[in-house]
Amino acid sequence: MSSPKHELNDGDNRDAGGWVPYLPLSEDSTADSADGASIGSLVKDATQHMSTLFRAELELAKTETVGEVKKATKGSVFFIIAAVVALYSSFFFFFFLGELLSEWLQRWAAFGIVFLLMLVFAGICGFVGYRKFKKVRAPQRSIDSIKESAAALKPQQKSGDTADGTPAAAGRPLPRS
Repeated sequence: MSSPKHELNDGDNRDAGGWVPYLPLSEDSTADSADGASIGSLVKDATQHMSTLFRAELELAKTETVGEVKKATKGSVFFIIAAVVALYSSFFFFFFLGELLSEWLQRWAAFGIVFLLMLVFAGICGFVGYRKFKKVRAPQRSIDSIKESAAALKPQQKSGDTADGTPAAAGRPLPRS
């Protein structure tokens, strides 16, 4: 038994709630049998099922892409942090630190140390951001689903047909790839 969210869409309420109806995997008791159905109704059903399949694949791709974009957004936050630190360098704190170190070292050495500390911090933030971006992946389930659908829709070649679908000439060998 299915919920109303998954009921077959007859075209009157197209994509009303952001949901995509499913294709029935078993024969309904209310559905006409294929023996008594006209060609027109079979074509209509096939067209409706193809449309439903296409919309379902688009919805899957959209859902996966949104998830991956969220991961990318989280990773970009670390790149933004690294850029802010590298560009502005928390001027007053680092200036204070340089002046503090200049009490024990020469002034140029103190500010050189502070600069290196800023670069190390920016490098760490950049590395964390890179690792977050590395986790972003392509929507593999959508890609696999589309490939399976395309393979199912592609006409099967007969053993005597050539690669372009035309029958091979009798007595002539098939061309080698």
